[in-house]
Amino acid sequence: MLLRLFLLFTIAPAVELALLIYAGTRIGTLNTISIVILTAILGSVLVRHEGLSVLSRFRTNLAQGVFPTEEIFDGALVLVSGTLLLTPGFITDLIGLLLVIPAGRDLIKPPLKRYLRSKFILVPPGDSPWP
Repeated sequence: MLLRLFLLFTIAPAVELALLIYAGTRIGTLNTISIVILTAILGSVLVRHEGLSVLSRFRTNLAQGVFPTEEIFDGALVLVSGTLLLTPGFITDLIGLLLVIPAGRDLIKPPLKRYLRSKFILVPPGDSPWP
């Protein structure tokens, strides 16, 4: 696990930096910086809109007595997308954009849920996992 985190925090920024340098040489430094700033601004607007939408659905479900499981999951993904969209880089922006759009979240959620279920022990209500 530690090795994966180390690789994530060293290789991902190096690849992002290489892409930014490549884009800077191809389209110019000012254009590259403008794209990075524009995606951060657009990302913050999209995250705010989607966050408020998720919060509204969350409140509606609570008012109806329904536990807002999907909304909690969506809220977490929107939070991650906001972080990725504010991080300079093209790959992080692409992943962040995929997570902030509801259709993109719908693509990501099923495999992510399967992964999370495989990592956690699900205990039926009323049963205790402790002896």
